[in-house]
Amino acid sequence: MDNDIRLKQALIPLLKEFGIEADENDIVIERSRDTAHGDYATNCAMKFAKRVGKNPRQFAQELSEKLNLDFVEKIEIAGPGFINFFLKHGALTDVLKTIFEQGASFGRAERNGIKVDVEYVSANPTGDLHLGHTRCAAVGDVISSLLDWAGYDVTREYYVNDCGNQVEHLGHSIRARYHEAFGEPLDLADDDYHGQDLIAIAEQIKEQFGDKYLQDSQESHDFFIRFGIDAELKKIWKDMDAFRVHFDKVSYESDIRKGGAIEKTIEELKQKGYVYSQDGATYLATTKFLDDKDRPIIKSDGLYTYFMPDICYHYDKMARGYDHLIDVLGADHHGYIGRMKSALMMKGYPADSLEAQFVQVVRVYRDGQEVKMSKRTGKAIAHRELIEDVGVDAVRYFFVERSASSHLDFNYNLAMEQSSSNPVFYCQYAHARCASLLKLGEEFPIDQEGKCLKEPEEFAILKHLADFSGMIESAAKEREPAKMTAYVHKLAELVHEFYASCRIIDRENRDLTSSRLGLIKACEIVLENGLGILGVSAPEKM
Repeated sequence: MDNDIRLKQALIPLLKEFGIEADENDIVIERSRDTAHGDYATNCAMKFAKRVGKNPRQFAQELSEKLNLDFVEKIEIAGPGFINFFLKHGALTDVLKTIFEQGASFGRAERNGIKVDVEYVSANPTGDLHLGHTRCAAVGDVISSLLDWAGYDVTREYYVNDCGNQVEHLGHSIRARYHEAFGEPLDLADDDYHGQDLIAIAEQIKEQFGDKYLQDSQESHDFFIRFGIDAELKKIWKDMDAFRVHFDKVSYESDIRKGGAIEKTIEELKQKGYVYSQDGATYLATTKFLDDKDRPIIKSDGLYTYFMPDICYHYDKMARGYDHLIDVLGADHHGYIGRMKSALMMKGYPADSLEAQFVQVVRVYRDGQEVKMSKRTGKAIAHRELIEDVGVDAVRYFFVERSASSHLDFNYNLAMEQSSSNPVFYCQYAHARCASLLKLGEEFPIDQEGKCLKEPEEFAILKHLADFSGMIESAAKEREPAKMTAYVHKLAELVHEFYASCRIIDRENRDLTSSRLGLIKACEIVLENGLGILGVSAPEKM
């Protein structure tokens, strides 16, 4: 257990004795910057003193006298009422035993039985992935990993919109390119897809089927749509696989539309009084819940809006037994979540059964200038091109380093730089440094108890290692992958500082060397676990 959690859990019942109901979120435990002032400190006496009508310093003294903690060496009162805790050596080094016992599982919580579905990327199968999809993929995948490590039963899901206008245009665009391949004039409307990738798909159809589909018919129309969807999805799966993103479940809008599910849902909502007609269209009364206006579900031409199949899709997810749904969406979908929550509430689900994580746009900079177009293609820089240029590790790290709700300025030059200025290189180099030291000192036994550790640099690492599981829980709860990048970067910084300040391998002092190599091995394990959650490799040589 993290030391700050242990201290909070000791203070909660003690505060209750004074009539103060508090939980862990109400108590702040900070790590002391100067070890002369202890290892941890809290301001809780100052925070709650007024409630009990006491002077803060007096209240701090009373609390400290009642605290009887077997892992604390001594307690001091400082300033206007801070309580400083000096931990026993064993309380700091205990984390090493746990790390060595659990290894690659260190930081994992016990399963909590809560089922969560995380849907992300879900790009329309009509063209190449762009950088917005890339960031959604990185954010969604790390959120899923954090939740998994925090004990949740997580399903990673991708939803394929394989119906509606966009795939009609896809089919028409491929048909036009197919006819062009046989020497006919190109017949593309302004709202069709003009991407060059469709030329390759048309050529593939020509090679496989010859002129079989030159005669326009319903059969050829349906064929071009289906072939195009399958071809585009094949590229998406390949790109996601290269990005180390894999889905447990792929759902299709076409399946949602089968068996009259939409019609049955509309009838059910109508019986509840949530459906009405106006000006030839059919509306859902989402303003009865959380929406700012009612939403059409059937247009005046009789076709469903995209909202109606999405409602059935979310109903289907909840029917699969999930306790919670998370949709990772682009920033332009803000209005979507209120109407979808309203639809779920019509079915009897609580409003908080669905949440959205909105991902802001990505801007790319090279040589200090914003880059909007690819030199290779003349179009916007695509997912595949960025991965090929700078590598998976850099993109995955950089794309979650900032909160998803913040705009991301991606620096091409920095991402490709092999120096301490590049944060992913800095973190990976710390792992490689640990591996190198362990190889260099392989003749020494590894001390898994930290018997000889006593330097401030060593204690700083021990405290940070002890924070790992708590950080995962916090990052999962807040859906904040950036907390993991910050943690890993700080651990890398501590490793580099330790290497610079302390002689790790001292052949004249075998016991100290064994203890320090044990600390380095623990750092190697935790760095690899943290980088693994981010989907970033942990090299042993650089």
